[in-house]
Amino acid sequence: MTHPAPRRRLALHTKILLGLVLGAVAGVVSNIYARESPALKWVVDDVAQPIGQIFLRMLFMVVVPLVFASVTMGVASLGDLRRIGRVGVKTLVIFLLTTALAVCVGLTLVNLIRPGDALDPAMRTALMAEYSSQAGEKLVASEETRFGVNTFVNVVPRNPVASAANGDMLGLIFFSLVFGIALTLIAEEAAKPVMRLLEGINQAVMVIIGFAMRLAPLGVAGLIFSVTARFGFDVLKSLGLYVVTVLVALAIHQFGVIGLIAKAFVGIGPRSFFSRARALMITAFSTSSSNATLPTTIRTAEDNFGVPPEIAGFVLPLGATMNMNGTALFEGVTVLFLAQVFAVQMDLVTQIVVIIMAVVTAIGVAGVPSGSIPLLVMVLGMVGVPPEGIALVLGVDRILDMARTVPNVTGDLLTALIVARSERLPLVVPERSDTAA
Repeated sequence: MTHPAPRRRLALHTKILLGLVLGAVAGVVSNIYARESPALKWVVDDVAQPIGQIFLRMLFMVVVPLVFASVTMGVASLGDLRRIGRVGVKTLVIFLLTTALAVCVGLTLVNLIRPGDALDPAMRTALMAEYSSQAGEKLVASEETRFGVNTFVNVVPRNPVASAANGDMLGLIFFSLVFGIALTLIAEEAAKPVMRLLEGINQAVMVIIGFAMRLAPLGVAGLIFSVTARFGFDVLKSLGLYVVTVLVALAIHQFGVIGLIAKAFVGIGPRSFFSRARALMITAFSTSSSNATLPTTIRTAEDNFGVPPEIAGFVLPLGATMNMNGTALFEGVTVLFLAQVFAVQMDLVTQIVVIIMAVVTAIGVAGVPSGSIPLLVMVLGMVGVPPEGIALVLGVDRILDMARTVPNVTGDLLTALIVARSERLPLVVPERSDTAA
């Protein structure tokens, strides 16, 4: 008697991709045929959005314990203070170089295409009127996030628990780094119980991430449906060339620059690299948040690429806060686009200032949806572009936010791989990457 062959279950990344596609298609169709329907508003507000938010909240829920446990264990496992410093310097240098490359890609493309020259002045007036209130909020937020000496002072938290509660990742990471260094300097018998506790927290968090990722296909479908059902196609049409410029620049950096660096410095071909990072990229796109994607980033690095936990735990939480390749690229393109719209001439020196400011401000960007907008407003003011012009791009920011988060987190993963390879640590890469990440 022959038994039927067992049905092959879909890999998690395939389910997430299906959720993404189905949610996007349903949202676009709903937007075309039922944009003003009360029923569509109910589905978005009371069904799709809550499902997506539950998924997001489950990911955000574990970020604080995950960052504290992984960074502390990563630093303590590195042991020698000189090695901690060496790994830290390498990490920061790679962050800065890849981010600068991303901005250069963006500025090159926006200078070639010049999308700002194509925007109709009447549409500019209409967009300014429609999004002026949101632009005002961003202007206020930019004043609160202005750079100065206090920016560096505030990295050291008065109260690490308050930093964790308020989502101040830089403060939490600083405390975790110092705590990890302290563990390397006390007696081994005193440090061991703390390390065992942190290991237990880390393992429990990974189990919770597993629960959250089971919801991922539904959560992703809900999030993308909410965006596409509400999205104004008239706005997209009017800003189409700008959107295309940003998306093409992001794609060149993601699949060209990052892929080539992975091949050159890690020895992993672009096809294999992006295949193993599929679930990570889909999660980043759907959540629009480096922080929400951090659990998936760590899991992908360790399970699909064999990055040692001490490197993943040290590099990736830093990357989720400080390494924003896609965001810096977006800032550079947007500054030049708005300069073109308002006929502000940008010479080579000013564009170099834009590159520097995009790299620096990207470090201070909150790893949450649209976290870059307040800092972008500040850069606009510095180079003589009317900051109120940010209203022109707010209508399409959500879709661009989703896209720019992908190279943000992929750049973090790439940095962890390069650092591990430079430290001569073995990358135990599995033959298949079907592992749920």
